[in-house]
Amino acid sequence: MCGRFTLRTPVKVVAKAFGVTDAPEVEAHYNIAPTQDILTVHRGADGRGMRFLKWGLVPSWAKDVSIGARLINARSETITEKPAFRKAFKSRRCLIPADGFYEWGTSGGRKQPFYIRMRDERPFGFAGLWDRWKGEDSASFESCAIITTGANEVVGQVHDRMPVILHPEIYDLWLDEDERQSELRKELLQPYPAEEMTIYPVSALVNSPQNRGAELIKPLPS
Repeated sequence: MCGRFTLRTPVKVVAKAFGVTDAPEVEAHYNIAPTQDILTVHRGADGRGMRFLKWGLVPSWAKDVSIGARLINARSETITEKPAFRKAFKSRRCLIPADGFYEWGTSGGRKQPFYIRMRDERPFGFAGLWDRWKGEDSASFESCAIITTGANEVVGQVHDRMPVILHPEIYDLWLDEDERQSELRKELLQPYPAEEMTIYPVSALVNSPQNRGAELIKPLPS
């Protein structure tokens, strides 16, 4: 799964990596958690753009928004079957910029957090889905989920799942609105190459979403 991640790279660098010309102001965040508003990338009439969505997908048919807290991730293996995700997979896909994520393993009988990132520390894009929900009073908001797949050899040291990370050369295919490409897009939902990634243990301070500073990604002494 993916329950916490970081976006500490300057937003201008992130925008360039995702081919976006106009990016909103974003502060470095070292502990992004579910139900928070997160930066996402979408395809628009004038090219790619960025906007904030709530992390935790609320399907358009949901009776209330509380379901979103349980739908932060979408399993790639069942994405075309689950009612909460199958429509979004066809027509409402997005990219979620990040530069690292956390996963928890077991060490000495206790949960130990680990930080996973690219070896060169570059930003990357999670495969995401989004939807728009409207209440009875016509109030509406947009939300999203991160797609997950089986873990590669790096993440597999601590967990059997990992977020789907897409290569930049397939961003266009992922964001394209042509629904006829659904089967091809599903084939993209694979573990990212392990040789490009690294992992190390970090402080348990990350367990609390209230902690958001750079000290969270500092490696523990070996």
